Order: sequence, then C-alpha cells, then structure tokens
Amino acid sequence: MNGFERRTQEKKNQVLEATFNLINTDAGVENLTMDEISINSKVGKTTIFKYFGSKENLIHEVFKYFLNKMGETARGIMAENKPFEETLIAMSQNKINYLEKVNKQFYLDLMDFFTKKGDDGLSLMMRQYASESFSLMLDLFHRGRKEGKVDLKYSDEFLLIYFQALVEGISSPHIYERITPYTAQWTELLIKGIAPNK
Repeated sequence: MNGFERRTQEKKNQVLEATFNLINTDAGVENLTMDEISINSKVGKTTIFKYFGSKENLIHEVFKYFLNKMGETARGIMAENKPFEETLIAMSQNKINYLEKVNKQFYLDLMDFFTKKGDDGLSLMMRQYASESFSLMLDLFHRGRKEGKVDLKYSDEFLLIYFQALVEGISSPHIYERITPYTAQWTELLIKGIAPNK
C-alpha cells in the first residue's frame, strides 16, 4: 500500500469510526445526516460520497466494519491454540463483549441489516458472515475432535448448521437481551451437547 492508498484508507476509517460513534446512540440511523458525519469525521461531504456513494452504503459499511473487527478478534482467539472448551468460551465471550459495547438501537439496526433478505430469500450479510466464520468453526470442531471433546458421530455439516441456527437464534433482539447474562451456562450446555457420551 503506497502513501496515497494508506491516507485514503485512514480517511475511510475516520469516517467509519465517526459514523459508528454517531449511530451507536439512542437516535440510531434514522436521524443521522451526512453533515454530522462530515463534521465528526473531519472529512468533506464530497469525499465521503466519493468513498461510499450514499448514506445507505456508508451505514452498511459501518455494520460490516463492526462485524469485521469482531471477526479479527475471533481469529486472534483461534490463533492462541488454547484447548477446545477454553476457545469456545472465549469466542462466545468475544461476541458478547462486542455486543455489550453497542447501544440497543445500534444493535437493532445492525440485526435488521444483518437479517435483510435478498432476492433468493437468504440474508446477504448472513451469507457473507457464514462463509467467513465457517472455516474458523470447522477448525475449532476439528480441535475439539482431536481432544475428544466433540463426538465423532456429528458431521462437519451438521455442526455448522447447528451453530448457524444457534447464532441466528441468539442474534434475534428479543432473545439476545435475555440470554446475555447466561453466556457461561449457554456455552457449557453447548459443549455438553456435542461431547461424546462417557
């Protein structure tokens, strides 16, 4: 990345961070203006439109940016190569920690965007999220099998579907609000559910 590209990326990140801070409030996306974004990011409106095209695209990029940061932390947790149970608990805690940093309205806006269906009936963000997170989860399941913590009778496909169903379920705002205090128990139950019978 040359100097120009680096400065461009830094400016884009300034805009994304400023927009995130503006929409991570009770006001949410609804009343946000490009003028506010420009003032708070110290980047001209014309430049913001050049980078992102529209306010809607910028909001989508903010949600992706937030999810990517959460994903980077998850990859870091996997790279530590800790035992399966420790890693699964850390991954669950990572998601909860990120979601605790956000305002309820931001979360609701994020989930609305995250679950928006495309023409094929599938959530566009869920498809992207799934493709990025499935390889991480497969690595984790394989680690769990080697350690004797994941029953060999469960196929990769089943485990991925099982975890996708759980993730989509707890991502629902009315579930998420109630499950947050039970992260440890939820993870423990998850681990016991896929463990071999002793």
